[in-house]
Amino acid sequence: MAGRLRFVLPKGSLEKGSLELLERAFYRVEGADRSYSPRISDEDIDLRMLRPQEIPVYIAEGLYDLGITGLDWVRETGVDVEVLRDLEFGRVKLVLAAPRNGRYRSLDEFLERSLEEKGRVRVATEYLNISRRLLMGSRVYRERYGSKTPMIITPWYRTGENPDVSILLSFGATEAKPPLAADAIVDNTETGRTLEQNSLAVVEEIMESSALLVANPKALGDEWKREKILDILTMLSGVIESNKRLHIFLNVREENLEELLASLPALKAPTINKLSTPGWYAVNTVIEKSELYRILPRIRRLAQGLVAHEPQLILPLEEIERESGKHRPQ
Repeated sequence: MAGRLRFVLPKGSLEKGSLELLERAFYRVEGADRSYSPRISDEDIDLRMLRPQEIPVYIAEGLYDLGITGLDWVRETGVDVEVLRDLEFGRVKLVLAAPRNGRYRSLDEFLERSLEEKGRVRVATEYLNISRRLLMGSRVYRERYGSKTPMIITPWYRTGENPDVSILLSFGATEAKPPLAADAIVDNTETGRTLEQNSLAVVEEIMESSALLVANPKALGDEWKREKILDILTMLSGVIESNKRLHIFLNVREENLEELLASLPALKAPTINKLSTPGWYAVNTVIEKSELYRILPRIRRLAQGLVAHEPQLILPLEEIERESGKHRPQ
């Protein structure tokens, strides 16, 4: 065996969702509220917790094999990690926001008016690289400054060629920076309520982000680590898929069976069994939750005894096997 798999989870806003996902996948995690090195029930996994901002870099550097972080931080860091799955929680929008009384309708309008009125623009953010790309992609910025890079200002260094447009590193409470310390912010928002409470309004939506399962490419090239990573991917995917589906059981007369089956969407093919009562069959299958309301009128007419329940895990084994094939050495 090749040691233990180094798996890193995010502290902060993605922490609760990550722990709940693992627990629903039958991993027992203890001590996450007291330690950065919680215990997990799988003895082959060495679990750590870090800020999501750090996780893509540490995984790309090979310090960890597998981790959960946000798409926003994968884009911000631009490092080489393998994205295995969107985990479908922690959904936020990354936005440029400015004081509401400015009534800005676009990034171009914000830049044009701010530069005319003040002669400079300051943007506070944790997302230095995303913000730089956003500003340099603006028509107004390109017309005024061409390919000059905005000035990035941190406590440790300044870099960039254009002091008229600066990006200031924020260490939290970013929404409190305007209007004194910044003219606008780039930050993530879930509901927009915090922006409203700080008299800010969205000027531009940059991207949507959610939690991702990401891996180190070299770890996927190691046979033991790859199989362990795919085991974890399988279990987490099973939780996600089960959230979207229902397992239904029903009884149907033989003369109605074919018509019923024609209307039933199924994960593969429904399971059909004869009942002890002649002329009756039991049918069970897995359907999308959203399909139930569409097919319910026909089920009411053709079947009896419908039972529906939420499955705890639906493991997409064929999908994971295809994923495994992509990472096996050729």
